[in-house]
Amino acid sequence: MRTIEPIIRWDVAFSFFCLRNRYSQQSAQVSKAISHTGDGHLYILLALVVVLLDQTSGTDFLLVGLSAFAMELPIYWLAKNTLKRRRPSEFSALLHSHITPSDKYSLPSGHTAAAFLMATLIGHFYPNLYLFSLLWASAIGVSRVLLGVHFLTDVLIGAALGIVCAVLAINGVL
Repeated sequence: MRTIEPIIRWDVAFSFFCLRNRYSQQSAQVSKAISHTGDGHLYILLALVVVLLDQTSGTDFLLVGLSAFAMELPIYWLAKNTLKRRRPSEFSALLHSHITPSDKYSLPSGHTAAAFLMATLIGHFYPNLYLFSLLWASAIGVSRVLLGVHFLTDVLIGAALGIVCAVLAINGVL
C-alpha cells in the first residue's frame, strides 16, 4: 500500500486545487451539464441514429459498441468492488461533491470509461469526428473531478479502460 501513497497524496492535493477555489461553484454548474451527457442515454440515442442513418457501417458501429460495453462494464464493476477506493469527500471533510454519485466507490470512473469507449468507436468509424469526440470525452472526465466525485487517477484509469475495451472490440477480440 505504501507504493501508492504518493499517488493518493497527489490526488487529494489536486482535488483540493480543483474544489477549493473561488470558481468551484461556477465550474460545478457547467460540469453537471457536461457530466450528464455521459450518463448513458446519449450513447443509446447515438447508436440508434447511426444505425438508421448510416447504411454502410451503422450496424457494425452498434455491434462493436455492444461488444466493447460487454467487456467494459464487468471490468468496471469488478474493479470498483474489488479496489473499493473511497471518493474524494471521504478523504477530507474539506472536499465535497457537487452531486450524489451513483455508486459508492470511485476507481475507475465509469462515466469516463464509457465516454472514451464511445470516442474511440467514433474515431474508428467516423475519423472526421474523432477530435470532437476526444474533446467531449475529456470534458466528461474533467467534469467528474470538478464535481468532486472522482480523483484524477480514477479518470485516467477510466479513460484507459474505455479505450482498451473499444480497441479490443474493434479488433474482434470479443
